Amino acid sequence: MKSQPRKPSVINVSWTALLVVLCGLSLAMQDAPRKPGGRGGNRRPPAGEQGGQAGIVKPAMTDTMKAAIYADNWFAMYINGRLVAVDSIDFLPHNVVAVDLLPEYPMTIGVLAKDNADPKTGCEYGRSIGDGGFILKFADGTVTDASWRAKCVFHGPIDGDTANPKVRAEPLPANWFAVDFDDSKWENAVEYPEERIAPKQPFYEHDFKGAKWIWTSDLDLDNTVILRKKVEKPDATRRWTTKPDLDASCAPEVK
Repeated sequence: MKSQPRKPSVINVSWTALLVVLCGLSLAMQDAPRKPGGRGGNRRPPAGEQGGQAGIVKPAMTDTMKAAIYADNWFAMYINGRLVAVDSIDFLPHNVVAVDLLPEYPMTIGVLAKDNADPKTGCEYGRSIGDGGFILKFADGTVTDASWRAKCVFHGPIDGDTANPKVRAEPLPANWFAVDFDDSKWENAVEYPEERIAPKQPFYEHDFKGAKWIWTSDLDLDNTVILRKKVEKPDATRRWTTKPDLDASCAPEVK
């Protein structure tokens, strides 16, 4: 005798229907708009509501620009009086420092650049004479060239005398990186060909097209130099309306 097919359980059908209803309610609650200030949800507040205050527009990563910097051998960079980038490797291996910057114009760039040199003799690796070099490119088109201002603060060995090496040094000018510092008595930077600097592999892995290698007039004996450039962009507009509230004055001045 053949067995009769079993009828679907009323209880099982009821549980299935209940689960369908609950899933539908859950999805509807996720898609429902939330009031400003409410918890949860994926809603991104409009620009005028960012931070919970009308009219406040915060900067985003899309407002930043890329910057690539290479120094032979080391650098520290200021923008508008604030320390924004420091080479993390003292001298070797040569490396490219790539950072994101939030541009504010006019933009005053100040760079402290150092070749690897003994502070007492001006030589490197015993009695050798090294050479410096600095190059920079920002995504806004800012590059290093002969329009930059340059000043040497540490020179040696004087006359290239490695047998009896002597140096000439002076302290960094006060607030040399400040926006209102007067660099009118400094000389213009000197451009050098890439072959003269002989950069290492990391240089070729970044975009420096259009930028020039710069230093003072003595690439070999000027071991520490300071460089400045003011970038004007009268047509530049700033999308964001906020300014930082934090106190960043604790950032030390690099000697």
